[in-house]
Amino acid sequence: MVLLGSIFSICRDAAGVAGHIFAFGLFLSPLDTFRRVIRNKTTEQFSGLPYIYALLNCLICLWYGTPLVSPRNTMVMTVNSIGAVFQLAYIILFITYAEKGKKIKMLGLLLAVFAFFVLIVTGSLQIPDLPLRRNVVGILSCASLVSMFASPLFIINLVIRTKSVEFMPFYLSLSTFLMSVSFFLYGLFNYDLFVYAPNGIGALLGIVQLVLYFYYSRVAKEEAREPLIVSYA
Repeated sequence: MVLLGSIFSICRDAAGVAGHIFAFGLFLSPLDTFRRVIRNKTTEQFSGLPYIYALLNCLICLWYGTPLVSPRNTMVMTVNSIGAVFQLAYIILFITYAEKGKKIKMLGLLLAVFAFFVLIVTGSLQIPDLPLRRNVVGILSCASLVSMFASPLFIINLVIRTKSVEFMPFYLSLSTFLMSVSFFLYGLFNYDLFVYAPNGIGALLGIVQLVLYFYYSRVAKEEAREPLIVSYA
């Protein structure tokens, strides 16, 4: 039994480390967008909302991973700490180069995110029973993760409608899938429903995205190979 526990612990840590590596693919994915923003000194038609949502998600999951809420979830805390730093940096860059109206809106949303996070932290600390506190924060983090993983459904719908993968970058989809699988296994080996359930959903949605990518990429290549003029002579 002790040996089995040690094996599970090693597998859990290995899955967590892999999850950190693949998470960097997600965290670095907006770099091209922000290179363009810095080069042009304007945010153009880009929206800052995805970074606001991502920051809120990282903060809630970070809090869930702390020993004050759920012991033995250090990897959840560290990966979301890194994610929160990245998202905050992107938001600051967005505010720096946005028009005045967008600046005010983004600053207001950023303050709202911090206020909501403080509310969650102070509210959950009022719950003296640790298992109950873990369940309350776990449900919030689970809901936050599921909503984040569900956001690509709009892109999936767009891909099916347009039969084009132009708006669904391959490496972003791959990173999302691999990170979700890694933290699904991490949660499984850690017996944590609030980690493996949402990441299991994320992994399934990642598979759907990859299947669609390969299918519509193949369709596009086949159409490109078709002759422009068909001769019936």
